[in-house]
Amino acid sequence: MPKIKVWISAARLRTLPLSLSGIIVGTALGSMYSEFRWDIFVFALLTTVGFQVTSNFANDYGDGVKGTDNENRVGPKRALQSGQLSRKELKVGIIISIIICILFTVALLYLSFGTENLILTLIFGALGILSIWAAIKYTVGSSAYGYKGLGDLFVFLFFGLLGVMGSMFLYTKTLNAMAIFPAVTIGLLSTGVLNLNNLRDYESDKTSNKNTLIVKMGIRNGKIYHVFLIVISFISILAFTFIHYHNWKNTIHLVAFVPIFIHLNKMWKIKNTVLLDPELKKLALSTFLLSILFYFSFNNFS
Repeated sequence: MPKIKVWISAARLRTLPLSLSGIIVGTALGSMYSEFRWDIFVFALLTTVGFQVTSNFANDYGDGVKGTDNENRVGPKRALQSGQLSRKELKVGIIISIIICILFTVALLYLSFGTENLILTLIFGALGILSIWAAIKYTVGSSAYGYKGLGDLFVFLFFGLLGVMGSMFLYTKTLNAMAIFPAVTIGLLSTGVLNLNNLRDYESDKTSNKNTLIVKMGIRNGKIYHVFLIVISFISILAFTFIHYHNWKNTIHLVAFVPIFIHLNKMWKIKNTVLLDPELKKLALSTFLLSILFYFSFNNFS
């Protein structure tokens, strides 16, 4: 396989729609409470893609070095695991990706805050550095939090609360308490995608001492936990919809929960967790659909 295709595969493009969902919802909120700006939107998307690709490269490296990605792995083969990329090549890729992330972050903060809001620039700069750290430390190093059952918490915080409310702040320069509801929704749905991944990889993770939350709680409790994530995410977005309801158009985004609840029913019925892999894509794309419909539910309609 040509190297460019190997790197594209390692970047795991199918994970990008989920990571962009928080930015789109945050942009929708920013447009509601302030005004839409194309420059901020584009660089927010680019920055998020950079963080996600960095995380995917680091995840490939961390799990490959630890031996978690092995012949027993259920999902797609990884670059380091399959020998398509060496440790050195993957390290270089991570470093280049980090540099790109930093450049995108600097450009985004300049566009949003200019030179007159130094405090805000420093705060969001620190959050950007923290995001890069979180992207790498999920699987890399002896203290990788993904191996201690903390991945769910970090996904909820970074994909949900920070992704949605942080991107909204770039437009509004202020926080609106009501934004917590869609932020929680996106955070829980994103956590649900990770939970499906961990349910699928239960046996291999357990064998490799990757103590995800599913390994700690078991498959049945993991499924109950998944139901909790989906139901609470729906209640949260429903609360926001009720608070901001003016007409039926404000409910368009709720259509996205039709495939999500169909997925939930199928997830519960699947006995062999290795068969859950297609459900990851369904939930991720449904979350992406929700984010797009959410924008049109509360913007461009009057």
